[in-house]
Amino acid sequence: MPSVTHDDAPLLADLMPWSVAPLRPGRAWPTAPDPVSPKARWDALLKAEGPDREALFEPTRSRTLQSAVGQLPGQSSGTERLARAEGPCAEPVRVLSAPFDEQWLIPDHRLIDTARPELWRVADGHQVFTVETGAETAEGHPLLATSLLPTLRAGRVRPLYRRPGGTEPNLAPGLLDHLSARLGERPTPPDVLAWILATVRPDLTVPLTEDAALWARGLEWGHRVLWLMRRDGERPKLPGGRRPYVRAPLPSRPLTLHYDRDEETLHLDEGRVSPVPPEAWDYEVAGVPVLETWFAARTAPADPGTLAAIRPAAWSQTWTSELLELITVLALLAELRPQRAELTQTSPISAADLHRAGVLPGPEAARRPASVLDHHEEGPEGQFALL
Repeated sequence: MPSVTHDDAPLLADLMPWSVAPLRPGRAWPTAPDPVSPKARWDALLKAEGPDREALFEPTRSRTLQSAVGQLPGQSSGTERLARAEGPCAEPVRVLSAPFDEQWLIPDHRLIDTARPELWRVADGHQVFTVETGAETAEGHPLLATSLLPTLRAGRVRPLYRRPGGTEPNLAPGLLDHLSARLGERPTPPDVLAWILATVRPDLTVPLTEDAALWARGLEWGHRVLWLMRRDGERPKLPGGRRPYVRAPLPSRPLTLHYDRDEETLHLDEGRVSPVPPEAWDYEVAGVPVLETWFAARTAPADPGTLAAIRPAAWSQTWTSELLELITVLALLAELRPQRAELTQTSPISAADLHRAGVLPGPEAARRPASVLDHHEEGPEGQFALL
């Protein structure tokens, strides 16, 4: 049996058995905070020839201009070697490149050192990816949840579903039946994920309950966290009087970020945004400040002559809107933190209970990706293979 905590709460790795190691992009330039820069960078790469193209590409041991790889599932990039590539840029896709930072990536297998095609195959409008953050304290949340493909440097990625279309949940076989019998109602896969988000501990154990009232409170909390992290559907808002606004126009190219705690004001050079609750400014994921990291991704200087130096000439209105929403999301998430304490204390349904019920250990096949291909994927140099 796997090691467990003092109350024998089951491990997240047993409840959501299929996990994938994080993507390794290998180079930063295929990702940008705006959708236009990646295409301009691609055009600049293809205009260069010979050693100049190689230097711009930034080769690694995993990817060079001579690497022969197929298309990423569901994407339509070229498959000829980059040394002689001439085709258009694949349409950038939205990804989660850092905690709460949605950016744009060229979905071209030739540009990504380790792309994890098994994740691309199950990425669709139904999917939710959970990402282990490495947070080691109760204040830091051990998991992120996102509808976007996560490309951030973090821990393992656990999709909610093993197949496209929201089918075959990535849950221990028999878990939904067992919870149904203990709770008197059948949870859905998103319900289980919401409970996990509400209760998961820094050691990645998940206390389970048979108390229907406690379960309901956990679902209410967890579904709200899931909604805030995914940021889909209706946009989150703080109550009137607490909503952040631009109080002084932001400069065309802000270079500095400063927070005035007394005035609850965020200064972007001479631009001002307020009110910004201290909890939003202080919000960290695994010790990394979210707002400062988000701002740096849009303003930190790039080395001249590199593809990463091709970027917008000015701060965009889209980024201002994203900043205001990010402040709102972080403030609302911070408000929910105290409610977690009640939910994480005990685990009446223990790992031992799940073993006795035959839910654990799950079959080894549940820890491997499902076979989801019913179509051809283009391989290197335009060849097709049915995997």
